[in-house]
Amino acid sequence: MNKVSLEHRAVALDPAAAGAILTIDLEAVRENYRRLRARLDAARCAGVVKADGYGLGAVQIAQALMAEGCDTFFVAHVGEGISLRDAIGPKPTIYVLNGIPPGAERDATGSNLCAVINSLDQLSAWSKAARDIGHELPAAIQVDSGMSRLGMAASEVLALAADPQAFANIEVTLVMSHLACADEPAHPANKAQRIEFDRLRAMLPPVPASLANSSGIFLGNGFHHQLARPGAALYGINPTPGLENPMLPVVRLQAKVIQTRSVAAGAGVGYGHTAVTGRNSALATISLGYADGWRRRAAASAYFDGVRLPFIGRVSMDSIILDISALPEGRLRPGDMVEMIGPSQTLDEVAGFSGTIGYEVLTSLGHRFHRRYVGVE
Repeated sequence: MNKVSLEHRAVALDPAAAGAILTIDLEAVRENYRRLRARLDAARCAGVVKADGYGLGAVQIAQALMAEGCDTFFVAHVGEGISLRDAIGPKPTIYVLNGIPPGAERDATGSNLCAVINSLDQLSAWSKAARDIGHELPAAIQVDSGMSRLGMAASEVLALAADPQAFANIEVTLVMSHLACADEPAHPANKAQRIEFDRLRAMLPPVPASLANSSGIFLGNGFHHQLARPGAALYGINPTPGLENPMLPVVRLQAKVIQTRSVAAGAGVGYGHTAVTGRNSALATISLGYADGWRRRAAASAYFDGVRLPFIGRVSMDSIILDISALPEGRLRPGDMVEMIGPSQTLDEVAGFSGTIGYEVLTSLGHRFHRRYVGVE
């Protein structure tokens, strides 16, 4: 990176120059991990930090979890695993959920990554990589217990069970699967998947098993096995939809006011004039838009001094217009910060306004924000 681009990046990350501030509470992440681990009795608790820690910084999140004793992490891609390994050192176990793509075996072994093997082809390639290196390579075997996404089908598991050389050169460290409906406790698929998972893993080497994701932890001990893999709950997303969130909030997003104005009744607002003021109104434009991951048609609001400030008109690429008529005249000024995610409006509520889920909101948050980590020792 040249000098000019370095300087540009430094300015973009400065809180005075940034259009919005994203605050990430690492102590809340640690407390969420403690709460999840307390529900697991004898089972161990890993941390899922794929998608750059759900958009919040995989390195910072992993380091916070390591301070709580977490020694096993899951990423989606080899590149994520390599970056994480460089940052957290050689000791923690790092599993690659999507498996190792053809041609990436050397990169994976060079960073001591553990493959999650989802197919016979992946198993064959990982076994060959082990032969080429001259020693066994660790791997998790993922079976498809009923989600039809990743993992070996029952027929493939049967083929492995019948082949005494199936795992030559492979050190199987984990057998795992993934729940499709864990956030719906009464859904019959949960029990069906647990039964199928237990049937399939009985055909495989007797190693620790892992089925529970964040919501799966709340389904009870029968789903815990030896290792749970929470992701969303660590970041404050409610793993028990419809019930009070047992997790602490982790993120706060504040956007900066660029300009305020007074407009008369009948004024068109924003692109397409999709909104027209019905009375004399006070408006504010904030420095946040769909280029920052805020969905264009999100029917949401901002808050200031606990007062709801509804969006008016369309979300633009770099800005949103708020109706601030409920505030005293002059109370909100350019440079002030309004709350987009925080005590007045939770992450899950924002997701609901956007017609999506908290996972998508977090992983969509852009990199033009000033990111501030708190709760760091």
